[in-house]
Amino acid sequence: HSMASEQTSTRLPWKKPLCRSIDIRSSFRAGVFLRPSVYREASHTLTETAHSTPHQPIHRHRLPEMLSRLAARRPRPGSARAAAYRSSAAASSSVLPDALDRSSDAYARNAAAVGGLLSDLRSRVSQVLGGGGAGAVKRNEGRGKLLPRDRIDRLLDPGASFLELSQLAGSDVYEEALPSGGIITGIGPVHGRLCMFVANDPTTKGGTYYPITVKKHLRAQEIASECKLPCIYLVDSGGANLPKQAEVFPDRDNFGRIFYNQAKMSADGIPQIAVVLGSCTAGGAYIPAMADESIIVKGNGTIFLAGPPLVKAATGEEISAEDLGGASVHCKVSGVSDHFAQDERHGLALGRNIVKNLHLAAKETSIHNSACDYQEPLYDVQELRSIAPADTKQSFDIRSIIARIVDGSEFDEFKKLYGTTLVTGFARICGQPVGIIGNNGILFTESALKGTHFIELCAQRNIPLIFLQNISGFMVGSKSEASGIAKAGAKMVMAVSCSKVPKITIIVGGSFGAGNYGMCGRAYSPNFLFMWPTARISVMGGIQAAGVLAQIEKNNRKRQGVEV
Repeated sequence: HSMASEQTSTRLPWKKPLCRSIDIRSSFRAGVFLRPSVYREASHTLTETAHSTPHQPIHRHRLPEMLSRLAARRPRPGSARAAAYRSSAAASSSVLPDALDRSSDAYARNAAAVGGLLSDLRSRVSQVLGGGGAGAVKRNEGRGKLLPRDRIDRLLDPGASFLELSQLAGSDVYEEALPSGGIITGIGPVHGRLCMFVANDPTTKGGTYYPITVKKHLRAQEIASECKLPCIYLVDSGGANLPKQAEVFPDRDNFGRIFYNQAKMSADGIPQIAVVLGSCTAGGAYIPAMADESIIVKGNGTIFLAGPPLVKAATGEEISAEDLGGASVHCKVSGVSDHFAQDERHGLALGRNIVKNLHLAAKETSIHNSACDYQEPLYDVQELRSIAPADTKQSFDIRSIIARIVDGSEFDEFKKLYGTTLVTGFARICGQPVGIIGNNGILFTESALKGTHFIELCAQRNIPLIFLQNISGFMVGSKSEASGIAKAGAKMVMAVSCSKVPKITIIVGGSFGAGNYGMCGRAYSPNFLFMWPTARISVMGGIQAAGVLAQIEKNNRKRQGVEV
């Protein structure tokens, strides 16, 4: 994890270590089990510790010590202390007596029968863990891909357990083998937050969707919706299985219901995250397109409604999969994906970063949270006075300001390669999570759409917004009008107007025209608005205003027949 984390860092190489902790009782209540050996030790003393141990998080490195202490307190079976414990328990009306006869024939028969069934179960599970077979696994690895369970393991917190669901789905259902129904689903923690994982298995029929695959995917979404679990989709699928399309496509609880559930959960504030690690074709392309945030991996990741063969058949165009719908296309041009990953490990590390930046409960984002430990910016705050030029016509990189106001100078940038004249991303200031929007030039259609998306994300996640204004307005001209600049700008203004999170606006340079509106000017009720000594506000810059007035005067004189 540490190497992958370094790849995603946008600051100096040193990274503040994360304090990871685990609360045993919370883990049991949530139904996410510890490793089997830990569970066996802890479960015997759960009732006792629930009443005698303060409800405090236990750091992961103290877990073995704590379990040893619990084991020492628990009476050993057959000991005098155990007999006394059972006698004491029987005397209490709240503790069930142990009526099990361990010496009976029934006890032995049951143990033998269950032992045989468990052996069969382990054998079946071992088979499905092999995926689509040795040949398919080898081809997958030859493309630089990880297996789906390895992908999940890299997203999980180190040492955490994964509660896999419906592991034997698809067993003996079809003539051909379909291990785990061609999809891996389950629950596990990422940065301490329980998430629902849905991972296509490309080694099983190319990750295509059979009827049982759809059913398993929908069941995972149902659990996520009921339990309010963020969904992480690890996408590597050829879409619906065409020979089974009559059972996969037309009905209510078929393939289309997946996207319906995504939309509903996103509207309910349940984060939807997609990591595109392979093919994402036809209807499957909507999984990352409808996600709140998505990542695509260079080389292997592709998103398109129709692949190169169908494009050639339909239009005659010959094009490669990468040029048609690869990472560069969707991160730099279309904006369908929000994060560009160099490889799978980088992509999965970015996925962990997204979960780290998800919304917190309202009480956690209160002012009291800012009292926690935090790191000062790595660069001298006093240098802020030397960054912004006195002449508002001169440009500068807004990241230089961000690096001097956020904790540890750490900034997780959002849609870095798209709409580059607007900088957006997540950071912390004095321990408080914030979303930052800063100008790096004039606003184009792409920049406005990017800003709208980011504002809506922060509003959904209850993250305060900080606007760093240095804006000359929206781009003008025939190309801009044809691209829908007016509509894109209106969407950004609407997002600013309707977001209910705290907003702070800091004008660090110019604030001209409608750019002032899109960047939360005074008319949009920021909680605070501050101006630097060099800041200027007006409908347009002085030179532009003089040019417009001169042109109006010239036109008036022409109409009056006065020589110009």
